[in-house]
Amino acid sequence: QLQLVESGGGLVQPGGSLRLSCAASGFNFDRAAVGWFRQAPGKEREGVSCITARTTTTDYADSVKGRFSISKDNAKRTSYLQMNSLKPEDTAVYYCAVIRRPYPEDCPLTEGLTDFWGQGTQVTISS
Repeated sequence: QLQLVESGGGLVQPGGSLRLSCAASGFNFDRAAVGWFRQAPGKEREGVSCITARTTTTDYADSVKGRFSISKDNAKRTSYLQMNSLKPEDTAVYYCAVIRRPYPEDCPLTEGLTDFWGQGTQVTISS
């Protein structure tokens, strides 16, 4: 069964850290490119970070550069999003998504490139 399951969200004070996980099953994760997206209340969903299938390339939205780090562990079939120096404006539901059969250079930072999504995990940054 095709699945992406996000976890690791929660309530954190400004300046804190969280690590989100995206566990994959039902498809060849080694070949997949991964993207992380978020949607804040009243706002459109936006791309946060992405990593190519062979983990040779990563990309980040300007708003998170230097604070977030994406990784992909093929042995564990899991992608991670390490989020540091969190700000209230990082509050959102965070989703992972994949391109299951990408070109080598595909790094899904836009929704249109992806073909499967997880259900999301809530991240709230508040004092």
